[in-house]
Amino acid sequence: MKVGIVAGEKSGDYLGSELIKAIKRRYPDAEFVGLAGPLMQEQGAVSLADMDKISIMGIVGVAKGIFEILGIRKTVRQHMLNWRPDVFIGIDVPDFNLSLEIKLKEAGIPTVHYVSPTVWAWRGKRIHKIKRAINLMLTLFPFEEAFYQKHNTPVKYVGHPLAKSVLSWQVSDDARTAIGYRADKRLIAMLPGSRMSEVSRLAPIMLQTATELSQRYDDLAFVIPAANEKLYRYMVDSLNSENTPVNVVLGHSRDVLALSYAAILASGTAALEAALFAKPMVVMYKVSKLEELYAARTMEVDHFSMPNHLITPPIIPELIQTNATVENAVRELTRLLGDEDQYANVQASLATIAPSLSEESGELACDAIEALLTTRADLPL
Repeated sequence: MKVGIVAGEKSGDYLGSELIKAIKRRYPDAEFVGLAGPLMQEQGAVSLADMDKISIMGIVGVAKGIFEILGIRKTVRQHMLNWRPDVFIGIDVPDFNLSLEIKLKEAGIPTVHYVSPTVWAWRGKRIHKIKRAINLMLTLFPFEEAFYQKHNTPVKYVGHPLAKSVLSWQVSDDARTAIGYRADKRLIAMLPGSRMSEVSRLAPIMLQTATELSQRYDDLAFVIPAANEKLYRYMVDSLNSENTPVNVVLGHSRDVLALSYAAILASGTAALEAALFAKPMVVMYKVSKLEELYAARTMEVDHFSMPNHLITPPIIPELIQTNATVENAVRELTRLLGDEDQYANVQASLATIAPSLSEESGELACDAIEALLTTRADLPL
């Protein structure tokens, strides 16, 4: 079996690696080519370019890197058209993958998109492009499956691969040492994002928040698990030099979350992962003014972070744009640190999420892809 596969972010690299493992269990000789991060490459995927090159957030970021991104997409598209994979799987990064999937589907290559765009939350008209681009949508969350069924789009809910592993997560002694974990301290995880644009906006706020909280509480420890070497160096050299009480480590984000008492983090994958670990949190979201205006015109929901879409009522504080301040972050974290009942209520609500999303995700995804390929002769172009 030949599988075209494209991921563009750290979270997609993880999902892709788990999916590759599942496919290889059924098809040991399967080949995987596209855009892949280190985890996918460990499973044998061949990457035609640096995956991080397409991991750009927001209108401004895309504008700066548009020509390089278009060049990478053209390279991947031409390779797929020549190679003719049995199926193409685009993992997240919809602005990159959907346009690519349209061309491949038109050429008769079955297309699968893994991780639904937040079309149910904003830019709802994208559903028309999605229907043109894909033969099958694989969703992480059950309410997304209902959305696509409503819009007559082939879909399969497969759960989140991380949910099952979180329920039995073990932090090694080496990881505890790397993190600097101390049992006599309440660890506060600080995750300002995996892109430089996010980190540059949120990390200074988080670091100042840590400074102020450390002056109020003497039993706190703060850790930032940097997503990659570049962000690690940026935070150590440019931010952590201001005598902040924060330990910056390379990687170990899930270990940090597993050991944490609470978290403050960027809206996105980190918020979902914190929720899977049932960690009370404060979510921050800060983008450019242009992006804020665009989002305001197309938003169809009241909440940004995924945990607030998975629990009822939504109880995770969201500090958006001008509300993403040190003062507000300190206030919300103080509520969790000083009010045991509030902390327990939030934790209990979050603890329902991982079990609800725990599925045999790889097997379900493979079943759905195989079902698609058995009807290949009847696929619409």
